[in-house]
Amino acid sequence: MYSEPEPNTAERMRSAHTAAAAAFDATPVGSREAWGWRGRTLGRPVATASGEGWLRLVSAPADRAGGKLWEGPQEAERLMPPAVPRPRLRKRRTWSEGEHGYLAELYDKITASTITAHESVLREAPDLDDAWWDGLSTALDAIAAVPSTRVAIRQEYLDRAMPQYLGVPIDTKTPAWTTAHGDLHWANLTGPALTVLDWEGWGAAPAGYDAALLHSHSLLVPETADQVRRRLRHVLDTPAGRFAELVVITELLQTTARGDNLDLEEPLRRRLSEITG
Repeated sequence: MYSEPEPNTAERMRSAHTAAAAAFDATPVGSREAWGWRGRTLGRPVATASGEGWLRLVSAPADRAGGKLWEGPQEAERLMPPAVPRPRLRKRRTWSEGEHGYLAELYDKITASTITAHESVLREAPDLDDAWWDGLSTALDAIAAVPSTRVAIRQEYLDRAMPQYLGVPIDTKTPAWTTAHGDLHWANLTGPALTVLDWEGWGAAPAGYDAALLHSHSLLVPETADQVRRRLRHVLDTPAGRFAELVVITELLQTTARGDNLDLEEPLRRRLSEITG
């Protein structure tokens, strides 16, 4: 979750969220608001005739509303197996108003909290039991086996970005592809009961991508990074898994070049050296 956006965006999103709640016969409960990056999304708990829920609103410029990101949650609802714990999607609605397009999604309410509240990078070790880790491993294996034409990572991006941001000679050809959640970091996982959130961008990615992403977002807490490696070693300790780590390191080093995640740069480069020798 992110901080509240600038006032005009916040007012517009709250107004659209209220309209969506009315369309779903839902009533916002309490004052809690969960904002996305720059106010792109707004989520709130709601009450409905069928029980408590979570109403999530997505906004985009009207000419860019729709497509893969907007279709991701409903496709996940249709294709993901029960072994993948996730919020169940009850209803969705899209509309345009002026310069903006909107997507409203009503989910079952998840009572567990996200592992990190405001950022994707882990900064202190979470207290997670064996059942949580076993559930995560099972979920990632189940996701990887889902057939889909959706794409999360493109080979063309890897061909361009890996030499640029890794700074070492590298074979950019992906050794194996599987289906991935595509954004598996600590702000999209709940505990102590496991739920995998945010199904916008799932699709084909280098095998091991989800495990590699979670590991890289754990590097500031070495004990948890080691736990990720141990619990998901059947994925990470393979040639495909090491390639997936290089993919994730590429992406995160690209963010540091933009001024984000700066405290991750040194541990990312250390891990890069360990992999490439």
